[in-house]
Amino acid sequence: MAYQNSKRDIVYPIVLAIVLVVGIFIGIRFGNRGQKPSLLVYPKTDKLSNVITYIQEEYVDTVSMGTLVENAIPAILKNLDPHSIYIPASDFQSVNEPLEGGFDGIGIQFNMSNDTAVVVNTIPRGPSEKLGILAGDRIIMVNGRNIAGVKFPFDSIPKLLKGPTGTTVKVGIKRSEVKELIDFEIVRDKIPINSVDVSYMATPEIGYIKITTFAKTTYREFLLAIEKLSEQGMQKLILDLRSNSGGYMDAATNIANEFLAKDQLIVYTQGNNRARQDVYANGTGTCQNLKVEVLIDEFSASASEILAGAIQDNDRGKIIGRRSFGKGLVQEQIFFSDGSALRLTIARYYTPAGRSIQKPYKPGDDDYFNDISNRYIHGEFSEADSIQQADSLKYYTLSGRVVYGGGGIMPDVFVPLDTVGITPYLQQVSRRNLIYRYAFAFTDKHRKATRSLKTFDAVNEFLHQFDLLADFAQYAQQNGVAPNKKEIQVSKLIIETQLKATIARNIIDNDGFYPYIRLIDETLIKAIELMDEGESSSTAANINSGANPHTLIQSQLKTWVKNDLIAVIA
Repeated sequence: MAYQNSKRDIVYPIVLAIVLVVGIFIGIRFGNRGQKPSLLVYPKTDKLSNVITYIQEEYVDTVSMGTLVENAIPAILKNLDPHSIYIPASDFQSVNEPLEGGFDGIGIQFNMSNDTAVVVNTIPRGPSEKLGILAGDRIIMVNGRNIAGVKFPFDSIPKLLKGPTGTTVKVGIKRSEVKELIDFEIVRDKIPINSVDVSYMATPEIGYIKITTFAKTTYREFLLAIEKLSEQGMQKLILDLRSNSGGYMDAATNIANEFLAKDQLIVYTQGNNRARQDVYANGTGTCQNLKVEVLIDEFSASASEILAGAIQDNDRGKIIGRRSFGKGLVQEQIFFSDGSALRLTIARYYTPAGRSIQKPYKPGDDDYFNDISNRYIHGEFSEADSIQQADSLKYYTLSGRVVYGGGGIMPDVFVPLDTVGITPYLQQVSRRNLIYRYAFAFTDKHRKATRSLKTFDAVNEFLHQFDLLADFAQYAQQNGVAPNKKEIQVSKLIIETQLKATIARNIIDNDGFYPYIRLIDETLIKAIELMDEGESSSTAANINSGANPHTLIQSQLKTWVKNDLIAVIA
């Protein structure tokens, strides 16, 4: 049957033509002489597309339309909420890797020393470890290209080493005891990224698990950690969510399910265009009889707040630390054909008591991201009373206990930042990154002796023979920081603990770092005391007898850990 034009098909072009003619007339009549007449865009057409098309066809200079679009999308999202974001195709892989729980690469942690990439550790069972690459090896050549001593951009090295699984990369290694370069042809493979940083027994009865993000593999990693610690006699658990910025919601709810009884509400979401959705515990959790405490701080956000809120509102355990970040917006991700993605906020998270986790914001207000600094200025990190708790923000837990909303999760037990131990000397060596640099140099110097060390006890015994503080003071002096005996003594516990923790991390990764750093971790110390009064001090003495763990600077520790200790992975 022949196609028949409808009335709309006939009238619409005529109307559009009339509108365009009128627009041209107006442009000629009122436009500036010598300029091209203005065009009037039909009101019901896509204004944004018309603007882009008009620029493309009429702009005076050559312009990249792709660049215009890439810049326009973030500008649009900026006027919505703080967490709707656009991810360009070039950034998507690096942004998504921590959540996917792995990437394709050669399986090393490395850092730069004297303009040379040095292997800090090989990832267990990864391609590099299987080929015999060792900690301390210098990467000189990659695919025939010299990257050592030529100021090769540090952030470009992972791009050379990473690549699709099954592809190869040729690496030339310099090893201290070998004169010539050792050539390796490495077949890239899937490299895991652990989201459970560490799990160990803090005391004979108390287990400790630290989760850094909620990725696809987090729930499985958590169950394995619980199994390991249970075999070691764990009867109580401290779950550390500090500095955990969130991730996948189901990873957090699955872990919450392990602690809660059947039909207890974990979280619910609701949005303007999304009906309320409730998530309940199914009663199959393996940790329902395990006493638990959860550690949070101002950098705990999103999925970590869901987990903490579920534990708190169901009166399942104490929340210890400082008020969390307050990120309670649900993002849904869509993909574009070029590999880019858009994460759009579609709903809000609410705790079982009905608290909105999201802190207040105004669309397009950059001050939202200064909130942490403002909290510090207003004294929130030092005084619990500085947190405003209005009656209108009162909510009630399952047992009727009062908890407060207003953004973030308020801890049951507040632990302030401890500024005892901060001295100008400590600040100077920290600003120059000297603690980390010394620890790396020390580890590098003792590679042969440390390669056989596999446990914390072995590392601790090895380090016990050195006067690290005196040696470090000399190193710092050589690097521009004059010694100050009085200030060094005041900061002694912090410096010594950071030195040992960093060296231990260089040798056995986080299994060495966290058992040391607990000595100056005021929040963890408080949690252990609440779990088992008095146990923390006697346990700490096993590592550093005579040390007073309550002379800690938590803020200094956070900055130091966050910025200095994590080597680049490839």
